[in-house]
Amino acid sequence: MSEQFKGQVAIITGAASGLGLAIAKRLHAVGVRVAMFDLNQGALQAASQEVGENAAVFPADITDEAQVSRCVTQIGQRFGRIDILVNSAGVTGRTNVKSHEVELADFRWVFEVNVVGSFLTSRSVLPWMLERNYGRILHIASVSGKEGNAGMLAYSASKAAVIGMTKAQGKEYAETGITVNALAPAVIRTPMVEALPKEQVTYMTDKIPMRRCGTLEEVAHMAAFIVSPGASFTTGFTFDLTGGRATY
Repeated sequence: MSEQFKGQVAIITGAASGLGLAIAKRLHAVGVRVAMFDLNQGALQAASQEVGENAAVFPADITDEAQVSRCVTQIGQRFGRIDILVNSAGVTGRTNVKSHEVELADFRWVFEVNVVGSFLTSRSVLPWMLERNYGRILHIASVSGKEGNAGMLAYSASKAAVIGMTKAQGKEYAETGITVNALAPAVIRTPMVEALPKEQVTYMTDKIPMRRCGTLEEVAHMAAFIVSPGASFTTGFTFDLTGGRATY
């Protein structure tokens, strides 16, 4: 697979931990030059050492339009190209609460990170991809965006919005050599999931026919395939990673 990715440059958001870090490691291992975005500067610096000495670090708030634009421009000018964007930054917000208990500030924060962040980063990288008539954008969504998880209104609705954005963008750039897809995992063992109430995790895991959480390695493997040059005839699609929970 490494020959496919030769010379490519990837931006990965939420790269300091969890899915983003696992995907960064995987892409770096196959020869991709990785630019890691995260709001947590200390954790990002430490994570970059796990990825490799060639990983570039960009402490950035993906909900800040000016910061996103500045960082993407720096990367494009530094490397001369941007081939891959993986939007894995995300927050759950307050969980295990019903809709009438959801606070507006929390709801807005979840949408800012999960939806606005994905919009800003993809909008910024697309001109670089259009210059070369090639690109791979992967938005990390969630099975909750397809089916909804009770007690996770803001998160479920935000991930549904990410899936809708993926469908629109996939169609818009279908003739340009740029693909835009989403990946919808079920429960994956990450720091974000570990922080959820036990009842919420049990509720989600009980819905998985395989009766287990997914692994970071499984996510990274699937993500690397989706953003590979060989995955050239699929766009606007939401890939399943749910242990049998979502079957269509």
